[in-house]
Amino acid sequence: MTELTRDRPVPTVLFVCVRNAGKSQMAAALMRQHAGDRVEVRSAGTDPGADVNAQAAAVVEQVGATFRGEYPKALLGADLAEADRVVVLGSEAMADDLLAAAAASGAVAQWDVDEPSERGIEGLDRLVLIRDDIDARVRDLLAELVDQTA
Repeated sequence: MTELTRDRPVPTVLFVCVRNAGKSQMAAALMRQHAGDRVEVRSAGTDPGADVNAQAAAVVEQVGATFRGEYPKALLGADLAEADRVVVLGSEAMADDLLAAAAASGAVAQWDVDEPSERGIEGLDRLVLIRDDIDARVRDLLAELVDQTA
């Protein structure tokens, strides 16, 4: 993982989850929306799915973000090496060897995103709550990144 320095044009953030179909894609879409060209945004999965979650895409579109052009991608060592920040959404992905090694060096942050299904909330209602949790965290991360590069 690279150090965040002033000679890099913008910081790179990598969002990771298991399938790279829902939560990490939501975080990436929301960061792109809020950051514009101030942050390079990537996402990946430790065991990528076949397609993005259509309901997750729909709830980010409700707030003006988009999954357009995105698809589930596998996590690669190069992704970790090039990222200034790595954010893992949920604990399941942390079992991946690449992430475990990066986490041991302190290079990975884990977000324990709210899981409304544990309270019986399903469907779009579930995804709206997840989106809002992720969005608040993305805004905080963006503020931190912008502060460091200012």
